[in-house]
Amino acid sequence: MTPRISILGSILALCVTATGHAARIEPRLARVLARGDVHGTHVVWVFFADKGPSVAAMQQVSARSLARRAQRGAPVAAAADQPVATAYVERLRPHVTAVRQLSRWFNAVSVEATPEQIATIAQLPMVKKLDAVTLSARAPELGPSDTPREVLAPPKPGPRTTGLDYGLSLPQLQLIGVTDLHGRGLSGLGVLVAHFDNGYRLLSHQVFATTRIVATHDFVDGDVDPAPPAGSDPSWGEHGISTLSVLAGNFPGKLIGAAYGADFALARTENDASETPFEEDNWVAAMEWADSLGADVISSSVGYLEYSGFPSWTWEDMDGNTTVITRAADLATARGIVVVNAAGNSGFNSLHNTLMAPADGDSVITVGGVQPNGQIYFGSSIGPTLATPPRIKPDVVAQATAVYLAGSDNTTHYGYNSGTSFSCPLVAGVVALMLESKPFATPVVIANALRATASRAAMPDNSFGYGIVNSVAAELWIPTGIEPSSMSHIKGLYR
Repeated sequence: MTPRISILGSILALCVTATGHAARIEPRLARVLARGDVHGTHVVWVFFADKGPSVAAMQQVSARSLARRAQRGAPVAAAADQPVATAYVERLRPHVTAVRQLSRWFNAVSVEATPEQIATIAQLPMVKKLDAVTLSARAPELGPSDTPREVLAPPKPGPRTTGLDYGLSLPQLQLIGVTDLHGRGLSGLGVLVAHFDNGYRLLSHQVFATTRIVATHDFVDGDVDPAPPAGSDPSWGEHGISTLSVLAGNFPGKLIGAAYGADFALARTENDASETPFEEDNWVAAMEWADSLGADVISSSVGYLEYSGFPSWTWEDMDGNTTVITRAADLATARGIVVVNAAGNSGFNSLHNTLMAPADGDSVITVGGVQPNGQIYFGSSIGPTLATPPRIKPDVVAQATAVYLAGSDNTTHYGYNSGTSFSCPLVAGVVALMLESKPFATPVVIANALRATASRAAMPDNSFGYGIVNSVAAELWIPTGIEPSSMSHIKGLYR
């Protein structure tokens, strides 16, 4: 067995090269290695110096993706869309325990490797640098059993304004004006929404009987089935069912989702195993997959926080430019995708922000939460970001307590839950309705419209952001004098 001192010595020696070039092992990874088990494995990003000797001629994206970019003024072709060099991955493979995910945007591959393997990888000529993949925890929602009774009491539905029978989901939609957009015939038709969560245990639930799910992928297990493994804990995948129902459900008399008429791509990005933290490389891979399909909107009720005992991001990294997933969200926005993410459920802290990445992104529509009466949800995470100057976060808020949703106990189960995980899909649904009406609108225009028309636009703060969404005003805020380019010839092209 190789002595610990010799392994660490060889690793740390690589941090300063004889030629004076930048260290190949980033300081964060070096710190992890210096304090960790030298014979265990670490999850590591390996960044390559270039795209390889023979770059592929075509981007790995669909016709729909290219059309979305052109429609929203984004570059149709980019070097970052070229795939990671297969030759580089194959040369790397013998020196790692496992290859996990490929990222064409970052020209990187995530791997599982021992410290000794990491020292070997750092010397390969095609490697630019190595860094730790963060292992993080999702802020828990406050469910019915531990939320104050007065918060959980379901609000009384008001009168319906459309022919739709919303059942008990009516108040959460009325609060942000979604029922009025539905009344104008908007349902998200023709818009592709990618939804990221911990899996989908019961897609046979009655609320999804007419939901158009056009693509699925499990980035944890590496297959197309987005459900957690057979025989796993019954709670695994429940979160995904609940958040998706708020966005996409359609069972009259029970629950109508905010964008019930849209198309959906479902990605399982989290592993619910109790001892396994959530890993950012799955989220990045899901984002690139969603782009390749041509997704218009990302609804992500997950995020990444400090995870004790593991390499992770902290509140000090919430500057909009540091975390890998926030940078991935920026790259998605640059390609014409509107990224909507939950703020988190860590509540108020007088000393610093409590955001979870990528909610710190300047191009991300970060969604906080309120109670049905419009008062702040006490668990809603706050800003500001650590950018210079600091940015207000969240951007907007929607109902986050007593949200009516589908459960996964059986195909007719419904209930209530609380958390920004549920306000996020409400706002993502609003975005889908806006894009159905104004498909030419860029992500920046959509975000500006939501902020400018929200209830506290004149006096934003780091609890409410710019306030409760006013979806009707936001849709009208976007000018109508621009003719959207036709996408009829590419509808249905998701692969």
